[in-house]
Amino acid sequence: ARRSYNTTSSMAVHNGVSPSPTSGLIVSFGEMLIDFVPTASGVSLAEAPGFLKAPGGAPANVAIAVSRLGGRAAFVGKLGDDEFGRMLAGILDENGVSGEGITFDTGARTALAFVTLRADGEREFMFYRNPSADMLLTPDELDLDLIRSGKVFHYGSISLIVEPCRSAHLKAMEVAKDAGALLSYDPNLRLPLWPSPEEAREQIMSIWDKADVIKVSDVELEFLTGSDKIDDESAMSLWHPNLKLLLVTLGEKGCRYYTKNFHGSVDAFHVTAIDTTGAGDSFVGALLCKIVDDQSVLEDEARLKEILRFACACGAITTTKKGAIPALPTESQALSLLNGE
Repeated sequence: ARRSYNTTSSMAVHNGVSPSPTSGLIVSFGEMLIDFVPTASGVSLAEAPGFLKAPGGAPANVAIAVSRLGGRAAFVGKLGDDEFGRMLAGILDENGVSGEGITFDTGARTALAFVTLRADGEREFMFYRNPSADMLLTPDELDLDLIRSGKVFHYGSISLIVEPCRSAHLKAMEVAKDAGALLSYDPNLRLPLWPSPEEAREQIMSIWDKADVIKVSDVELEFLTGSDKIDDESAMSLWHPNLKLLLVTLGEKGCRYYTKNFHGSVDAFHVTAIDTTGAGDSFVGALLCKIVDDQSVLEDEARLKEILRFACACGAITTTKKGAIPALPTESQALSLLNGE
């Protein structure tokens, strides 16, 4: 029960930016879903008077972030053969993301998540996945040629939670690695989806040493190390010998970066934040866009810092509007913030 979704307009001009045909393809793997966000802020889900639907899912956000910045992006995953699934496929298409790697499931629904920002500033999630279509992607349904054509393969950890999606994830990663792609990992921890915190930690770490680039948030760093210290020692305890770049994002405090030969920090940009959803995805998309065609920047601290400042600017802009995808910036918007305009 599957249908492929092919889009011929994936190279269309979008938001006034047409991707350079020579730039390398960034393939994003995992879940795309619909977030339902309360119309009132600072309330619990139960108290919310109503909800607005916002397309989301970290790997899909990253793909759109790349495309909006003028890069080439493809999304690989499974959606429900329902109104919401078709809507999400349409949003990828409108944003210039190739949907060749999408399959549809006729028996399972597109995943939904209810997300609220409580009065204390913490996000509260409630997920509807029982099972949702993204969890049912099988290794046989993968578009291996598409995966092999990517210069970067980006993924999270939600696709590791259950079979058959976990096997599909491992297969896709292996195929991408064998084809010479740079592997980019953002665990994007969502504890409510895991059977237990121990299982989450174990599975997130089970593929840790395969990645070339890893981005974690300060909260994820604490979770994975079991330490409440956000410092260099704590970050470097997550280092592995094949890693080229480890990033720790610190919200309004910017980010820290670690490579084999150097480490340091980049300050954040001060903006009026309304909704932090998608800021990390915007940051990752910006970084991948800038390194896809020249990975030597990972060994040049001055150039890497410049790219991370650009990525921080993209992350900051994303917090100034509600919802992830509508807030993802174009290159000119990011450059305006960088240049203090």
